[in-house]
Amino acid sequence: MRFATYSSDNETFYGAVTDSGMVELGSRFPQWATLLDAVKAGGLQALADASEGQAVTHTQYQYEMVLPNAQRILCVGVNFPDRNAEYKDGSEQPRYMSLFPRFASGFTGHERPLIRPPENHTLDYEGEVAVVIGKAGRRITQADAYDHIAALTLCNEGTIRDWVRHAKFNVTQGKNWDCSGALGPWLVPFTDASQLDDARIITRVNGEVRQDDTLNRMMFPIRREIEYISTFMTLQPGDIIITGTPTGAGARFDPPRYLTPGDVVEIEVEGIGTLRNGVEDETV
Repeated sequence: MRFATYSSDNETFYGAVTDSGMVELGSRFPQWATLLDAVKAGGLQALADASEGQAVTHTQYQYEMVLPNAQRILCVGVNFPDRNAEYKDGSEQPRYMSLFPRFASGFTGHERPLIRPPENHTLDYEGEVAVVIGKAGRRITQADAYDHIAALTLCNEGTIRDWVRHAKFNVTQGKNWDCSGALGPWLVPFTDASQLDDARIITRVNGEVRQDDTLNRMMFPIRREIEYISTFMTLQPGDIIITGTPTGAGARFDPPRYLTPGDVVEIEVEGIGTLRNGVEDETV
């Protein structure tokens, strides 16, 4: 089962994704105004039950960022062995993970363009799996970590590379340009550890494979991410953790291979789906 936020005729809806179109579900659950509200209430199974046997309600629509009103999005940086080596600073695997925040305004939806701003053209791609928290917790153990995940989705954690160098201690400004990344296409309920433990992530640019790795090679596995993050903050339903990208981002080529208008980026994980976005220049 897949659940998405989408728009049609200037209205925003959420519902179940089928091969024929969308089954709108929000009107059946007035207590959940958005898909995020359904996640917070532990309502994905109720949405699945309600969608069974229902007719498609929308065949013309656009995907939106899957949880456009998400309040807390944390990203794990430099989380694959080869990514650490890409920095060419001679450092060993760090003891603790790097974290930074992203905001919902920095993401668009599936089949929507990533926007390259006029201020800087170093727009880069990073394919990642994102986990959506479904059960609150503090100081969660690794053994219990997966019990706190409600759903999975995909992320193109787009970055304006030059702007991550504007300050000494953070990368926030390079990571939060409007519509520079994408989250989606949909939520897939998390039901089995194999959805993550056996996952392979592939990123293609114009059909060329740029990133190809498996999540079991992460320096900080997702269980550890949840344990570590929940040490200093209480994880809440609806929180999103973007779990890390493999080697192969455009900045690491010589010369760099940044995204330009007309490029198409696809991020694929079997069992979750494919997130696809073109690239356009911002109209100012």
